[in-house]
Amino acid sequence: MTAAQDASIPQKRTHTRRWVAFMMWLAIAINYMDRGNIAVAIPLMAKEFHLSPAIMGVVLSAFFWPYFILQIPAGWFADRVGHRISLALSIGAWSLATAATAAARGTASLVFFRVILGIGESGAYPSAAGITARWFPDKERSRVSGLFDSGSKFGAALALPVTAWLILVTGWRAAFIISGAAGLVLTAAWWFYYREPEQHKYMNAAELNYIRDGQLKRDGVGGKQPMKWYELLRYRNIWAMCLGFFTTNYVSYFFYTWFPVYLTTVHKMPLMKMGLIASVPLIIAMFAEIAAGLVADRLYAHGWPITRVRKTILIIGELMGACIAFAVFAHGVAGAIVLMTICKSGQTMANSQVWTLPGDVSPQNMTSQVASLQNTVSNLAGVVGPIVTGLILQVTRAFDYALFVIAGIAILGAINFLFLLGKVEPIKPKGELVAAAARSAS
Repeated sequence: MTAAQDASIPQKRTHTRRWVAFMMWLAIAINYMDRGNIAVAIPLMAKEFHLSPAIMGVVLSAFFWPYFILQIPAGWFADRVGHRISLALSIGAWSLATAATAAARGTASLVFFRVILGIGESGAYPSAAGITARWFPDKERSRVSGLFDSGSKFGAALALPVTAWLILVTGWRAAFIISGAAGLVLTAAWWFYYREPEQHKYMNAAELNYIRDGQLKRDGVGGKQPMKWYELLRYRNIWAMCLGFFTTNYVSYFFYTWFPVYLTTVHKMPLMKMGLIASVPLIIAMFAEIAAGLVADRLYAHGWPITRVRKTILIIGELMGACIAFAVFAHGVAGAIVLMTICKSGQTMANSQVWTLPGDVSPQNMTSQVASLQNTVSNLAGVVGPIVTGLILQVTRAFDYALFVIAGIAILGAINFLFLLGKVEPIKPKGELVAAAARSAS
């Protein structure tokens, strides 16, 4: 009996949405394991395939080329066909690409497999944002957004020591095969468990009513969309979200691409020690993001306007991200890691709100579309950042100026959220505003 069928029966509320949240977290964790394991393997690949620092930057960037291009189509697809299909296809495709990386034989094949990985992973975050809007009341969305995005830190952190250990035991090729296999298992689990709330056999009417009664805006699978995706660009808040997310991602992708190289070259760490130390900022940042989501929901419940909640945490997080510049002056690895941890934690705190904003501002039935649009712009940072860092490293033979650039972009992000981001509320298409004005006049 589905929730829609047993609406008349008094019941204690089920908690099916918590399992959905956990599966989203697990999907994003595996997502980042599969995109981040190359950061550990790239020094060995560079020796085997004779890659220069600039070429290493291109290989690390290649994932983001299709990831950037396909965000908007992925968001449209998720809103139209539903998240059971969109996320299952995404996980399955990227997992196969990860395992196939073991067959790489040089620069061209490495770039090819990274491109295929980017195609597969492009659907993950738009799907997760849409699922959050569908499955959770407004007062829980910050914590859920922080939770599922915190999986990226856990996955990236786990990828560092686990991949390092697997490389030492089995070689880098086997490490990619094992990582890809984990994703295929999750694909099957998601396909068999996930349904929309109204059709889920493990959800009762009490939980469904709790969700729907707590939502200002209700999206539906395949529902009518009031505008085309490009019409979203008429709105100031969409630009603020896109530009702000670019700045947080520019900071973030240093940790998923060049950070292991920074530790092995600047601080002379062996592979296994590097894998353990590099995971510290990511693990702490994961808890910082979850805490930021909880704090945001608590502030909202205590009467803070939603705009004040979002902007406060976004700005504080961006300013913390700028602390990466001080790592240039740190004496010893301990001081550098502390500053890197502050930086990464600030970025994740901001992201707990970044992934909540699509549900806050999107027009009806367009949450995944808005999420994919902001993710498109943000992932230009993934295309540009690794290459810029590689070029700076090749020219200067040091990471100093690269860290200064990252800090400057974080400060620009704080300015963006302070001044460009306006009142956080659902976008009303121009036609609705005209109709509302007419009704008011009459």
